[in-house]
Amino acid sequence: MKKALSILVLLLAMGTLFVGCSKDDATTVYFLNFKPEVAEIYENEVVPAFEAANPGYKLKVVTAASGTYEQTFNSEVAKSEPPVIFQVNGPVGLNNQKNVVADLTSTDFYKILGDKSMALKLDDKVAAIPYAVEGYGIIYNNAIMNKYFALDGAKVKSMDEIKNFDTLKAVVEDMQAKKAALGIEGVFASTSMSAGNQWRWQTHTVNVPLYKEFLDADANASPLATGLTKDTIEFKYGKNMKNIMDLYTNNSLTAKTLLGGKTVDESMAEFALGQCAMVQNGNWAAGQILGVAGNKVAAEDIKFLPIYTGIDGEENFGLCVGTENYLCINKNASKEAQKGADVFLTWLFSSEEGKKLVSTKLNFITPFNTFSDAELPADPLSKEVSIWMNKDGVSSVIWTFNAIPSEEWKNQFGDAMLQYFEGKQDWAAVEKVAVDAWASEKALVK
Repeated sequence: MKKALSILVLLLAMGTLFVGCSKDDATTVYFLNFKPEVAEIYENEVVPAFEAANPGYKLKVVTAASGTYEQTFNSEVAKSEPPVIFQVNGPVGLNNQKNVVADLTSTDFYKILGDKSMALKLDDKVAAIPYAVEGYGIIYNNAIMNKYFALDGAKVKSMDEIKNFDTLKAVVEDMQAKKAALGIEGVFASTSMSAGNQWRWQTHTVNVPLYKEFLDADANASPLATGLTKDTIEFKYGKNMKNIMDLYTNNSLTAKTLLGGKTVDESMAEFALGQCAMVQNGNWAAGQILGVAGNKVAAEDIKFLPIYTGIDGEENFGLCVGTENYLCINKNASKEAQKGADVFLTWLFSSEEGKKLVSTKLNFITPFNTFSDAELPADPLSKEVSIWMNKDGVSSVIWTFNAIPSEEWKNQFGDAMLQYFEGKQDWAAVEKVAVDAWASEKALVK
């Protein structure tokens, strides 16, 4: 009996020792976090949840102070146990860390990315994966659109039929002619062109023709996947920009000569009050629409449509989606830590508990195909961005406007558009400004 008891005590002691060693020997996954606003969520909720689900790993989250991320990373990466997960803000940031990033092509984390074209590459290898994105396009009021579809002679019977500029133009012009029957003052909200309010056009709309021009130059990769830039542009799809800008301004509730006094806030209020059916803006506008006093648009009727301009193949274009939030894995960290990084990131964006934390605590719009409609962020336009990113046969239009050489280019281009709207110059003059100002501004930053 005593012998049996001694053996039992010995076994219990060995078990305790084994458990202790397992905990001590757990692989540490060091994540250098960029976002101070979610530091407590990572530390208090994500860390314990991950470690409970993955007992072979310990998650260490360090958050850099606002505005000091690159400085903190450069200091931490030189240590014997460097961060294995870190962030870059896009192609420029990736290029700065090109000697540190691991190839993510074979990772489980990359496999769950819905639109693979959004990943950044170096030498045709996946180097950075976006984890939180924003998107923009043409916001439409679905209730007004359904009212139009029910009219005799409607050009289409559902939004699913609008997949290119020609169809969009036919529908918009027919709606403008029938605006009284639809109870609107115009199809589109005002094209805000007052000082400081031109960004929706000189940055966001111009992204579409720039995307196609950059894509033509690098057809095997997303336009900015390798940090592609241009010293000059042809603005070869300028006519397509003219197409959509003419559609906006010819079918609006505001005369072109008055656009120079219009603001974004006024434009969004026009949409919120049901005075128009469409407005170009991003997912950040949902709260603005719903928060307008007297808002007449129900959350479930706020939807997105891509910005169609008549470019060949645009039937396969989605929303303009982009980010400065990319995650990388440090190739100089231990192989165990690199594997742990893949395990953690895949868990965070694919497990039931991880996804819940992402959607309800971290509040990210993610580009991953693991989220069901019920797991998407609550606001209607964020849901729309997620849905569009994961549509079969549709590729997001990458934020190529990041390659614009300066704010001065945007200002000159925007002012040239306003002069066009006011009838003071033709569109050829706008295209000339786009080309000439790009070359001169680019020359200043070489």
